[in-house]
Amino acid sequence: MTTTPTPATPPPLPPAPAALAERVLARLARVPAPPAGPLVLAVDGRSGTGKTDLAAVLRRRTGAPVVHMDDLYPGWDGLAAAVDLLGGLLERLRRGAVVEQPVWDWTREAYTRTVELPTSGLLVLEGVGAGCAGPVDLLVELTAAPAVRRERALARDGQTYLPHWERWAAQEAALFARRPLHPDLRWATGPGD
Repeated sequence: MTTTPTPATPPPLPPAPAALAERVLARLARVPAPPAGPLVLAVDGRSGTGKTDLAAVLRRRTGAPVVHMDDLYPGWDGLAAAVDLLGGLLERLRRGAVVEQPVWDWTREAYTRTVELPTSGLLVLEGVGAGCAGPVDLLVELTAAPAVRRERALARDGQTYLPHWERWAAQEAALFARRPLHPDLRWATGPGD
């Protein structure tokens, strides 16, 4: 008698950004407001884990402004500098100050404008290093296997990102070795993680 092999059970699908957003918002509802400045929610993780997608859903659901770390990195070698810059911005927000966030223009390779950050309500930080910079009220870390992350990042950014992938990944590793994340919530967004 021959037996038909049982197909391997596929790995569970990761929660869609909308489902993740619901979980994040449920947790956020239990976080007390800080004494000064906005409630700060950081979505962190390595490149290609789905941070931008989750932040977009959170923005649609809450109306909260989003600080994209891509707007802070001063070029392809600027991960650590952007984290330090964000740390200074967060310190000033926590003191109740009005804060102007600089925005990096990748074409001109310079900060070319600023955006005023909210002094109350909710502020979402999104990107590699968003949770390493300083005081946040809720830290969400998204993870995925390296091959999944690379495939997603290159599908998103194509040839623009390809020549920079390895050096960016090295900066991520160095950052998280120096400043490990201690997330309140962590989700795997792809198979193998």
